[in-house]
Formats: sequence, structure tokens, C-alpha cells
Amino acid sequence: MSTLSELAIAVEGGKRNDAKLFTQALLDQGLKPLAIVEQGLVPGMASIGEKFKNNEVFVPEMLIAARAMKECMLILEPLLAAAGIKPKYTAVIGTVQGDLHDIGKNLVAMMLKGANFGIVDLGTNVAPEKFVAAAQEHSAQLICLSALLTTTMPAMKLTVQAVRAAGLTSAKIMVGGAPVTQEYCDEIGADGYSQDAASAVDLALELAATC
Repeated sequence: MSTLSELAIAVEGGKRNDAKLFTQALLDQGLKPLAIVEQGLVPGMASIGEKFKNNEVFVPEMLIAARAMKECMLILEPLLAAAGIKPKYTAVIGTVQGDLHDIGKNLVAMMLKGANFGIVDLGTNVAPEKFVAAAQEHSAQLICLSALLTTTMPAMKLTVQAVRAAGLTSAKIMVGGAPVTQEYCDEIGADGYSQDAASAVDLALELAATC
């Protein structure tokens, strides 16, 4: 008989085949899909995230764990949708205009998905008006902006300005990426900054709860 702790360990270790088998076994045992997410997948990702923050693991391990969680969610999401269970919050995420890097953005998106966020992933090289349109369309509580190049950081500022000009006061703006700092976040008027994907989840939950 499979247990939720076994699923959490499989996700943390990035063992996607095992994680899928445990997920299906737990469903066959009668567990609710939401319970599997909240008591199996989320603890697994939270554990690897904590190790990442403590420099015990690095980006490759995080990506492998996120991939394992994604495989499980492919099984669970149709069941959650059929039961009428929706994510508690919605986040629009993308890499800002002029920047084509997406590893960090993808990792944050997966971590947020595991924390019960509905994710609207706009991809890379996203113009400010696309962030605004997506946030309006999906009534997002969170807009997440990523940049890996110092040359594209000004696009973050333009996006923040566009969001403010559109009057999206109910959406909080979160920024991150290698060259981004808390000081820059404050300078451009964003609501929050995170230095890594694991910390981003904590910040996202904190910001979304204030919307």
C-alpha cells in the first residue's frame, strides 16, 4: 500500500516514474486528488525547496523534482477539474521583453503550481501590454516578472508602470532573476522580490493573501 510520504519522497528525489505510480496507487486506494496534492506533492516540493535555500541542492535537482511533480499533476488535474476544485490563486508569469531565458521562470511556475496557484505562463520576451491583458483576463492576484540580463531589467520597470497605469490595484507584482535585487524592486515600485524559486513561493502566498 502506497503512502503520501512515499510520494513526497519520490517527488523530492525527482523520481518521476515512482511518483506517478504512487499517485495512481493512492487514487486507487480512494484518496481524494486534492489530498494527494496537499499532503504528498506539496510537502515533497517544500522539502526540496528548503534544501535549495540552504544550498544543499541546486537548480538541476530542483528542476528534476519539479518535473516529477508535473508528471503527477497531469494525472490529478483532470480529476481536480472534474470535481470543480480550482486553484486558490492565479499568477501570470513571464520573462520580460527582450529576454529569452526561461529556466528560472519555469522553476518558479512549477513551484507556484505545487502551492495551489493557477499559472498563466506567457513564456519569454513578453511585452508589458501582454502582462496587463493576461492579468485582466484571468483576474490574477499575482504578476511575476523574470529577467536574467541587466539589459532587460528596464523592461521590468516598463511593465510595472503599465500595470499601474491600467489600474490593476488588485494584482501584486513580484520580480526576480539573477541581476535583480530588493533595491531595484523598490526603485521600480514592484510589490515583492525573491532571490530564488523556493523563497518565491513563500512571498507569493504572502502577497496573494493581501489581494
